Amino acid sequence: MAKSATMTVKMLSTADTGFFYVKKRNPRKQPEKMEMRKYDPRVRKHVLFKEAKIK
Repeated sequence: MAKSATMTVKMLSTADTGFFYVKKRNPRKQPEKMEMRKYDPRVRKHVLFKEAKIK
């Protein structure tokens, strides 16, 4: 059985609310860390989410 090419990453809010999304990414095609603007319901606005390790 082959190993999966995708890995699961946690997208943590930079607004320091502790809110996060879980996304998949392929490290072979996208070696840099992910950053994206998404909605944080705790502050009720779009903020930058950065990749963090899943514990």
